[in-house]
Amino acid sequence: MILSKKIMLLPTPEQIISLKKSAGTARWSYNYMLSRNKESNTFINERDIRKEITLLKKTDEYSWLKEVSANIPKQACKDCQNAYNKMFKRQASKPNFKKRGFKDSFYVNYESFHKTQNGCHIEKIGSVKTVEQIPILDKYLKPRVVFDNKYWYITFSYEVEDCKEDFSKNRPLGIDLGIKTFVTTSDNQFFDNINKTRYCRLLYKRLKKLNRKLSRCKKGSNNRRKVITQIQIRHRKLANIRRNYIHQITAYLVKTKPSKIIVEYLKVSNMLKNRKLSREISQCGFYEFRRVLEYKCKFYGIGFQLANQFFPSSKICSVCGNKKSDLRLNDRIYECDCCGIKINRDFNAAVNLSRL
Repeated sequence: MILSKKIMLLPTPEQIISLKKSAGTARWSYNYMLSRNKESNTFINERDIRKEITLLKKTDEYSWLKEVSANIPKQACKDCQNAYNKMFKRQASKPNFKKRGFKDSFYVNYESFHKTQNGCHIEKIGSVKTVEQIPILDKYLKPRVVFDNKYWYITFSYEVEDCKEDFSKNRPLGIDLGIKTFVTTSDNQFFDNINKTRYCRLLYKRLKKLNRKLSRCKKGSNNRRKVITQIQIRHRKLANIRRNYIHQITAYLVKTKPSKIIVEYLKVSNMLKNRKLSREISQCGFYEFRRVLEYKCKFYGIGFQLANQFFPSSKICSVCGNKKSDLRLNDRIYECDCCGIKINRDFNAAVNLSRL
């Protein structure tokens, strides 16, 4: 199994300049391949683009390309090629130009990347300190440096052995997802929506004020850039809060060691068509929760199953099995017409999922 690790860097002011140059070169190379393909009637692959960039390095106008590692524009062209391949296979939309200050990153040559006493060594930048020790590994897969508008990070992947424990004799666990209660389990455990907390609401309120302030700023002005940076930092903080909460829930669920975890399937693209709930649905991060839970189940040797999209988990009574077809979205208590039981709607769905 392949896992990834993300460690914060502590670069010096001189190293920050080099990191920004490397990220800018990667962004320019990616956009250069996009612009060349938009101008041309036929598709130009990344090999031909890399040859053009090599010739541009010899000119005075583009001599700054020599200041960074040669692997950075090379990998940026490969990333653009992969984006086009996904578009050709209809797995993604048409690639767009990258903007400065939005998801800045660049590739680090894995052959020259290695652990140092206080951090790691990056080609053409030198030894950079880190907040924690880099693990000693035989091979660092796909190392990259990323910037989240506040800090610089080094990310890489590594291989680990699969878990060999057997949990087949334990009970399965059903999980129902929702907006009011984010996660409801068949063990009668409830996890609230983190976006409903007071701190997150204050951040959303501050974001609204900053967006109104941004609309009044003149385009291209320094004040507009300052407001954009403030908005990015607020979004970063909210994303980190959601990500941390998802990791806490999934870690707790996996450590209960069930034989299998069955998760409700949600078609989020269809749910977003509801204009009244679209913002709250997009903030929950249902897909991220499912992705994190799936790889943690694989790591701990626990079975993972995704329920059928059309399985009516909320409409079936968990006691007698009767199906209530007229169940509405605002009915939070499930009342069975046959056995007369009254039960929480989400808990009833989680119990039905655990029996799949």
